[in-house]
Amino acid sequence: MDLHQELVVIDGLIVSNFSRSVFEDMRRGGVTAANCTCSIWEGFQATMDNIASWKRHFRDNDDLLLEVRTTTDIATAKDANKTGIILGFQNGAAFEENSGYVELFKQLGVGIVQLAYNTQNLIGTGCYEPDGGLSGYGHEIIAEMNRVGVLIDLSHVGPKTSEEAIKASVKPVTYSHCLPAGLKQHPRNKTDDQLKFIVEYGGFVGVTMFPPFLPRGVNSTVDDYVKAIDYVVNLVGVDHVGIGTDFTQGHGPDFFEWISRDKGHGRRLVELGEIVNPAGIRTIGEFPNITAAMERAGWNEPKIRKIMGENWLRVLADAWGEDSSQTLMLR
Repeated sequence: MDLHQELVVIDGLIVSNFSRSVFEDMRRGGVTAANCTCSIWEGFQATMDNIASWKRHFRDNDDLLLEVRTTTDIATAKDANKTGIILGFQNGAAFEENSGYVELFKQLGVGIVQLAYNTQNLIGTGCYEPDGGLSGYGHEIIAEMNRVGVLIDLSHVGPKTSEEAIKASVKPVTYSHCLPAGLKQHPRNKTDDQLKFIVEYGGFVGVTMFPPFLPRGVNSTVDDYVKAIDYVVNLVGVDHVGIGTDFTQGHGPDFFEWISRDKGHGRRLVELGEIVNPAGIRTIGEFPNITAAMERAGWNEPKIRKIMGENWLRVLADAWGEDSSQTLMLR
């Protein structure tokens, strides 16, 4: 058995056009668990509809998928050769004006929520406009997410809102899918100081491979992706970094147009250009190539194990209110 087959592999963000073919590719890639987006611009009702669709996915693809609510479920998925699905939001808009919805969505299986997506909502501000910081309601949402055990994500959130959220949370928070601005300046990339700050407060960094944010863009390779991961590791330490690919597999131009506009239909926020994933990791099924690239780069096995999934296990356990000292016994 090669190393990749042995690993607990956790992807901190996949926002693909979910279907059986994508789920089959997750298994082909040996993905143990993934944070799968079920809400971006949607409000409460549309998000509920999306969750209902996911419940059908779980029923119709129970030979491939397992719904994740605890890290024990991730271990069960590994043992059963299935992919564990963590439902996640990329925007807190679905909470609308009712913080009680946090617990409701948690009970429906939502384990990770990003506070804002690119622009302002009732909670705070995104990364593509002047940042007014975390609102009073935002503080209420964070307290409720901490209480019920939902991991707070700040990937698309502005710097001031992020800093205030990091300070307000009593549990670890994450940039689930970002790249360092030290390699490429972009509103979505995080500065060295931002990356250090989140880790100083017990937080975590998932590194993305979304091509517009990589230094070589569409000319990037899986080796470039591993170099970007290593940049962050060298900055904040090997225990605080993981994978967050941001796979958009199966989506076409309409999807990228939708995510590029404020609330999905307003002013254009960013020109994403051509979306071509790095060579060697074009599809989720090629996930073993990340492990192989790490080995080519001279990474030792403990480092690979941590980055590919063990670090995520610890952070999820902490955020979900589990005993993280028991979590690594699951591998």
